[in-house]
Amino acid sequence: MASGNYTGVTEFIFVGLKYHPKLQVILFLLFLSFYLINMIANLGMIILIRVDVYLNTPMYFFLSHLSFVDMSFSSIVAPKMLRDFFEDRKTISFLGCVLQQWFFGCFVAIECFLLASMAYDRYVAICNPLLYSITMSQKHCNLLVAIPYAAGFIDAMIHTPAAFRLPFCGPNVINHFFCDIFPLLSLICADTSINKLLVFVIAGIVCTFSGLIILVSYIYILIAILRIQSAEGRQKAFSTCSSHLTAVTLLYGTLFFVYVRPNSSFSMDTNKLVSMFYTSVTPMLNPLIYSLRNKEVKDAIHRTIAKFRVRI
Repeated sequence: MASGNYTGVTEFIFVGLKYHPKLQVILFLLFLSFYLINMIANLGMIILIRVDVYLNTPMYFFLSHLSFVDMSFSSIVAPKMLRDFFEDRKTISFLGCVLQQWFFGCFVAIECFLLASMAYDRYVAICNPLLYSITMSQKHCNLLVAIPYAAGFIDAMIHTPAAFRLPFCGPNVINHFFCDIFPLLSLICADTSINKLLVFVIAGIVCTFSGLIILVSYIYILIAILRIQSAEGRQKAFSTCSSHLTAVTLLYGTLFFVYVRPNSSFSMDTNKLVSMFYTSVTPMLNPLIYSLRNKEVKDAIHRTIAKFRVRI
């Protein structure tokens, strides 16, 4: 069914978040602070990794890409959401909705597989340290970054055209604060059972396949850590993985809740709250988790500040 002949919708209207009018300014400032911290922390992490020679390792190479994805991921949703706090009619053009859905699906999948690449990196570092420099060569690192970007592109090219090729005859009100796939499907005046199944299957494949890589990597990592004789050695090995495990838990927990479970299990208002967490809070927390719980990053920050003071 060609969208050009049947689509009668030229724009969509967001319902947005439900809140008391007196909380409007407070919530705006709260989410603005989330977004600004997200951008400053992630951009700072990228710059720090590029300028500090001691962070020129595969682990931080992946982390710089994770920071870029977090910045991009949040920027797809946050600026429009912040503007809509003061808009009576929260509209987005049809093309704008297509682009928002495409980039959103793309970056979510990229982040999942990028976290899987980072888990594999930790597996090699702890389980095969003597082969680490060979296994995690620059060529292999580039490949482990290229695969997530390719997977994100494929995911977006499946979801978005499959949804927007169907007719939108009206209404055009999306019960969300961005163009998420399930609220969009509810506006299509055609059978969307295949689309919903496709979302469930593709989201399941992305989360399950990347999740299995992470799970298997950490099973081997745990076995290797338990074989370490000294408690100090075990603590040091585990500390290199704790930040990554926290980031994985935050992202996968919310994604499974929204996209993999049966869609009728919770209300759309609950979905919106969870979506708010992984679009605004998680991208902000990731660089903070890695900087606050990682001695190498904290040392790099101190070195960079010291160099800056010397130049002044």
